[in-house]
Amino acid sequence: MKPFSEMGLNPSLVEALKRINFINATDVQEQVIPLALQGKDIVVRAKTGTGKTCAFLIPIKQMGATTRDPEALIIVPTRELAVQIRDMANKLRFDHHGVAVVYGGASINVQMDELRRNPNIVVGTPGRIIDLMERGALRVQNIRFLVLDEADTMLDIGFIDDIERILSDTPSTKQTLLFSATMPEKILSVARRHMHDMMFLKIGAEEELVVNKIKHLYAVVDQRQKFGALLAYVKQYNPKKAIIFAQTQYAASAIHDALREQGLDSILLHGGLTQARREASLRQFKGGAKFMIATNVAARGIDIQGVSDVINFDLPDDPHTYVHRVGRSARMNAEGRAFTITTQQESEAVKDIEYIARIKMERIGLNTAPFAHIRVFKGGGRRHDFHSGRGGGHQGGGRGGGWNRDDHRGHHQGGGHGHRGGRPYGERGSSDTRVRFR
Repeated sequence: MKPFSEMGLNPSLVEALKRINFINATDVQEQVIPLALQGKDIVVRAKTGTGKTCAFLIPIKQMGATTRDPEALIIVPTRELAVQIRDMANKLRFDHHGVAVVYGGASINVQMDELRRNPNIVVGTPGRIIDLMERGALRVQNIRFLVLDEADTMLDIGFIDDIERILSDTPSTKQTLLFSATMPEKILSVARRHMHDMMFLKIGAEEELVVNKIKHLYAVVDQRQKFGALLAYVKQYNPKKAIIFAQTQYAASAIHDALREQGLDSILLHGGLTQARREASLRQFKGGAKFMIATNVAARGIDIQGVSDVINFDLPDDPHTYVHRVGRSARMNAEGRAFTITTQQESEAVKDIEYIARIKMERIGLNTAPFAHIRVFKGGGRRHDFHSGRGGGHQGGGRGGGWNRDDHRGHHQGGGHGHRGGRPYGERGSSDTRVRFR
């Protein structure tokens, strides 16, 4: 690894990096920074957790100059990633006019006030960026640097047209850096249309291959035993720090409540929460909470160190989603475990994951008997059949849910097939017995 002090950076920038304990460049930083400093347009395939944020912030800091308009625009899929990038930029002391963060679900008037201070950098989600451009609050005519981070996620959640619109409105002379864990053809076609003499860097193993550092486990249980299987796994394997993925916001909330009923230290993260609560959840998880229950998109792009286990309470719809999820337990070459709870009807999906990700998943037995009396429940009086995975909400509705252009899929990710078509994973029970975990 090459020291930042030997990369031709300004002494003040090297000192800022040293203050936050960044002495040597990661692979992605070592390869991207010199090319970015030469003004190259670069497409980078690298997974989250490899140091991508500094790979684009350092060149922007090195080459930035004070202008009245923002000179760098960083486009990201989620609010959490935007805030994370802002925090890193502040550590690097982008302190002349600073960094503005813009995203949906927050006051646009407050964000317009931030933009009036002429920040050097604007970080935001595509929908809110376009809203601000249309209001004349965000001027992109003088943008010198444009970054697309987690580009494949933005494609997955339907932002591709918004990205095309933003790119078309920015100067053709800008320098563009695109980062993505995978490189679908749609991403490459966007790059070809909007980038000049682009360089393509493949850094590290393809994400499908990175997952071979992880031990992959799964259990097959009856649908109504899924929560018991989760508790049995926690009891048997004692994860140090785990992210539990649910397919819908509704399921995530129910699992979170049920874990807390059992005295387990859990926090919740999904797009239906207020931004203040989402930020508080991340702080709590980074600060020591043991379990985070999350939906796919809310957790994408968030770099959390020390995650030992990723637990798929719901099997993802797509094998590539499995790869994205479980990669959260293999940060910076660390090893980890991935555990997936499946039903007999999902056995073919396990084979698909093994084929696509080129892995072997080990089936394990779990003693769910001690937890047979525990039911996932919510609210008072009447029984609830909670739907997880492809089932969606209590009353259902079509598959797909609503959209929130300013951030990501709306309040019911994954939609659902309705009360009759959904897959119940729990119900109210009469016992309030707690199970003690070490």
